[in-house]
Amino acid sequence: MLIDSIEVIGGLVLLIWGADRFVLGAGAGARNLGVAPLLVGLTVVAFATSAPEILVSMVAALRGEPGLAFGNAIGSNIVNIGLVLGVVAAIKPIRLASATLRREMPALLAVTLLTVSLFLDTFMSRIDGIVMLIGLIIVMIWLTRLGLRSSANDPIVAEFEAEIPDKLSMKLAIFWFIVGLGTLLLGAELLVDGAIGIAREIGVSDVVIGITLVALGTSLPELAVSLVSALKDEHGMAIGNIVGSNIFNLLAVIGVAAAIQPSAIAPSVLSLHLFVMVAFTLVLFAMTYDYDGKSELSRVEGLSLVFAFLGYQSYVLHSSL
Repeated sequence: MLIDSIEVIGGLVLLIWGADRFVLGAGAGARNLGVAPLLVGLTVVAFATSAPEILVSMVAALRGEPGLAFGNAIGSNIVNIGLVLGVVAAIKPIRLASATLRREMPALLAVTLLTVSLFLDTFMSRIDGIVMLIGLIIVMIWLTRLGLRSSANDPIVAEFEAEIPDKLSMKLAIFWFIVGLGTLLLGAELLVDGAIGIAREIGVSDVVIGITLVALGTSLPELAVSLVSALKDEHGMAIGNIVGSNIFNLLAVIGVAAAIQPSAIAPSVLSLHLFVMVAFTLVLFAMTYDYDGKSELSRVEGLSLVFAFLGYQSYVLHSSL
């Protein structure tokens, strides 16, 4: 158990640092190639911030533990909304002034419903995985067109302009991209190995470990990015980081796992965890909808998300142990 715990902690540290370097290299490299900062933020950076989840999913599926990958994807989306956005909004209310992000929210709902429809037969086949990966390509194309159509005075344009490095040489961008990717792979290997060991030691399923421990760990980069963005009044990035990450978590993480290792879905996923993920997504959509003219996540709403998340996690751990 001690060795497994050390592997998990070491894996998380490597994933967090590797994700930071990977995002830096990918974002700076794309910008050096002449890609507009908004497009880099909506596609390259959004995909890169989901890199820990994707790498963990691949390693888990290759090890014959797809349940860990499914749990990681669903759990990460719940953590991103309930804990990350909840904590950030509780500290500083998040305004949703970006028209680009308001158009991105329905895409998250559509992807969530697609995931639910594929889960209903309680089995994720290789074809299901391929469907999700095709959906990923479609979403990437749609996000690119969304970025090209976005108004130049959209607040999120200036936020991405300020945050994506423009003074990093191409050689250094490629270096950090490769170093980040290698670190992510090593971190994912250690995290999965330790998580499987802990699950066997305490007698819980790989799905539960994925939804709790692994999901929380792989969502730490999103927490850091969103918190820093909100404190710098970059509200679009604070919430856009989560919306984009959740879209890629479902399509890429579950899609890759199913394509590599088709698997039956644990009954608890359909009866509880998937329902909670959908509920959190719908609540986020309702909270950010401009029905009162404010269009923001308030402190009260943030605290409500955090308490709901803590209640869900407590129930999962109590029922499992």
